[in-house]
Amino acid sequence: QVQLVESGGGLVQAGGSLRLSCVASRSIFSIAIMGWYRQAPGKRRELVAGITPGGSTNYADSVKGRFTISRDNVKNMLYLQMSSLKSEDTAVYYCNANSGWWDVWGQGTQVTVSS
Repeated sequence: QVQLVESGGGLVQAGGSLRLSCVASRSIFSIAIMGWYRQAPGKRRELVAGITPGGSTNYADSVKGRFTISRDNVKNMLYLQMSSLKSEDTAVYYCNANSGWWDVWGQGTQVTVSS
């Protein structure tokens, strides 16, 4: 079973930046669509950004131009670079891997943006 562990969350002022990291317990990027999701209190979990095995990326409209998803295939690391953060970006951020056969989530990391 693949395990995902996120890190990098924290408290940041509006307009600031953070980089989230997600390490996979084994090499999966060639077979799984990787994604960053977030869930704010009282709201549904939503897709923030995704990257396919071929390297195609997609973003939620609310983060386009501010967030960048990337990966390091050698280190089995997935990243989310977040810039120009807004208070509405406050949420628990989750890493996800979906191969079509299995779907795995990390434990989440809290991002709090103060205005």
